[in-house]
Order: sequence, then structure tokens, then C-alpha cells
Amino acid sequence: MTDPTALDTTIAVVTPENIAFKYQLAGPFRRLPAYLIDVAIRWVIIILLVLGMMLLGALVDLQFLMPFVVAAGFIVNFAVSWFYGTVMETYFNGRTIGKWATGIRVIDVEGRPISGKRALLRNLLRVADLAPMAAFSQLGAEDMPPAFLIPTAMVGLVSMIFTRRMQRLGDLAAGTMVIMDQRSWRLPIAKVDDPRVAALASFIPGDYRISRSMARTLAIYAERRHYLTPARRREVAKHLTIPLLERFEFRKDVDPDLLMYSLYYKTFLADSSAELPDLGPLAGFSPLARDANKPTQANLLEANG
Repeated sequence: MTDPTALDTTIAVVTPENIAFKYQLAGPFRRLPAYLIDVAIRWVIIILLVLGMMLLGALVDLQFLMPFVVAAGFIVNFAVSWFYGTVMETYFNGRTIGKWATGIRVIDVEGRPISGKRALLRNLLRVADLAPMAAFSQLGAEDMPPAFLIPTAMVGLVSMIFTRRMQRLGDLAAGTMVIMDQRSWRLPIAKVDDPRVAALASFIPGDYRISRSMARTLAIYAERRHYLTPARRREVAKHLTIPLLERFEFRKDVDPDLLMYSLYYKTFLADSSAELPDLGPLAGFSPLARDANKPTQANLLEANG
């Protein structure tokens, strides 16, 4: 019987903070249209630049400049063909125009944005993935010279079929993978019924702005925390809250799970119309480090079991 897991195109990546992200891998039939779009765009860029240089040479009307124009055309062809993908993936968050149009992008195998070095390596090895080359004469066009070759991409296809992350040779060498671009994601429906959450959230500085990756981490944490024991919650949240305690000048003994949930509440739910219970005795509590020696009427330092 065929193993059903072999057909699963979802892969989980665990960050150093023990937060798992699931990505949908992009297969060859999703990547092929992106590649064809990029090939067309590269040729449009090359043709426009070459025509521009030829027009410039004709306007100058200096015969000795024409060899330089021809040489510049070959340089443009080389530069665009080899480095278009590198530049786009480095500065456009792992996307080329073709990848953007088809809803895919490149990341490294640890789930981080692709670096320039990785982008360069995977694009330089594309020629190996496109092998072997076939001549038009082999496909029935006998009148075509053997110099006209088309890539079969069998090497890259076989590599994607037999690797867990659907990686071609360039991806294997660069440590990258191509995923479906999740342009939007939904927040979990979290009902906050613990009055300590709003109390602690009120002490988070108003000028603190979270990054997109942190926002997604908070959303996933709030969705999955209900399936974890209090001890496991603190273990997972501790890796993320250590720098936050210093950033907010909070006491070191503030419960990390409570801080994560409070940050989630302040980020996504603070303006919600849902009403929370009266804070009551929690109003006199301060989690700030400078108030650590002051007596309090409530304890926000222990996890809610």
C-alpha cells in the first residue's frame, strides 16, 4: 500500500523559539508557469535594453561605437539571464515577478527569508537543473541546426520528486525551498476571560510595534496554548519573552505565558467590543521592575492552571 504521507506537500519548520510553522510546498506544476513568466520577462528586458543601445549608436552615428554596442548587448544578455533571479529574490522577499504572479516564493529550510548568497547559489545552479538539453532536430524538426537547444529540466524534476521538500539541485545546494505564498492568514478566535491579561497588557508600552513574523507567532501561540499544559506553555513562551521583559522593564518573575497572551490581547483584541470582567483587586498591581518591592493586592506572577 502506498504511504499516504508521501503525497503530503505540507512541511513543518520549528523555529529556535520552539514555534512550529507549517508551509505548503510548491510543486513542479506550480513552479513551471512562474519560470516561463520569468523567461518571458527576461527576454523583454534584454530586447528593450539592446534596442535602446542600438538606437543610441545609430543616433551618435559613429562607426567605431557599433562594436562596443554589440559587446554591451552580449553583456546585458549575460547579466539579465544569470542575475535577474538573484536580485529579485534577494530584494523582493524571495519572489520574482513570475513567482509573485503565481503565488509562490523562496525561503530557506529554517523558514527564514532567503539571503543574497543563497539566492545567487540557487540561480547559478539552475543550468544544471535544466539539463539535459535536447536539440530541435531530435524532436522532429530536422531542418533546425543542432545549435538550437531546449532544456528538458529532467534533472530538476527528478530531484524535486525524490526530496522531502521538493528541492531541485539549486535548492539543495543553497538550503532553500519554494512554498506557497501565504498572503493572508486568519487570527484564531480567542476568548480572553482571564482579567489578568488586560491588566498586564495595560503596562505594555504604547509605542511598541511588533513585526509581521512576531504577529504571526502570537496568533499561532494563542491558537495552540489551550492544548498545552501550564508548564509547557511557560517553557515555550519563555524563549520569546526574555527579550520582552527587558524591553518593557518588567520583573523577571512575570509569567511568560501570561505575557505572551497579554501581548496578543493588546495587539489584536484591545479594541474589540467584547467586555472583560471587572479588574477589581488587580488594579493595584504593577509588573514593572522598579515596583518590585511594593506590596500588591493581586498576583499576576503565577500561571493560570
